[in-house]
Amino acid sequence: MNTASVIEPDALAAGRPLRLLDVRDVPAFDAAHATKAIRVPIEEWEAAAKADTTGLDNVAYWEQAIRQLGIDDHALAVVYDDGRMTEAARVWFILQYFGVRATILNGGWPALSSPDIPAEWIASGSAAFHASPDSGRVGLTDRVTLQSELEDGIDILDARTVAEFRGEDLRRNKRGGHIPGARHLPHGALLIQNRLRHSDELRQLLAEAGFQSGDDIITHCDGEDAPRWRQRLPFMPVTTTCAFTT
Repeated sequence: MNTASVIEPDALAAGRPLRLLDVRDVPAFDAAHATKAIRVPIEEWEAAAKADTTGLDNVAYWEQAIRQLGIDDHALAVVYDDGRMTEAARVWFILQYFGVRATILNGGWPALSSPDIPAEWIASGSAAFHASPDSGRVGLTDRVTLQSELEDGIDILDARTVAEFRGEDLRRNKRGGHIPGARHLPHGALLIQNRLRHSDELRQLLAEAGFQSGDDIITHCDGEDAPRWRQRLPFMPVTTTCAFTT
């Protein structure tokens, strides 16, 4: 699955047929949304991903949840949020993990010049999707595996804020700080005015943080029992936020 992780609004036509997925809250979605967009119940997805019985290893649960969005094996799922590209990244992660052709709309809802996307661009929504776990560009690793790899110098990208990384902001945690050897690159630094920075700028930020193309890295944030993303850093990085924050 070689779908680009991020798409510009003016490139939507090239990706059709599309399935537009809105990850904003209910009031925002009800006020206005793109043509034939489907709202993803992000609050339900976050809770399900953390629960023992509906975690990401429950393929049947997530296959059904994705089918309810009218996604099939052919349409390009375009995910957008309010522009912060956090909730959209969480949904994108789940979709691509289970084999959906998915991408994040750069800039989110504010970047759409008009919600009136031509209806012929939108997929019919056959809901004939079949989940194929761990088939996307970014996969999962667990705590035990991560702990066993720390001594081997595995590359870890901590995408939290500066205060969280330093241990000054504990949020709901009993202790603060960061994983020994982790490198810091806050999610917010990757954006400028709610849009992902240009690839040259991203490449420079990653290099300054100690990463280079081809590195096998694990990213994480502050999510309680959050999945850790494992990926081989491509030429153009994906949005490096954690799947679930609390």
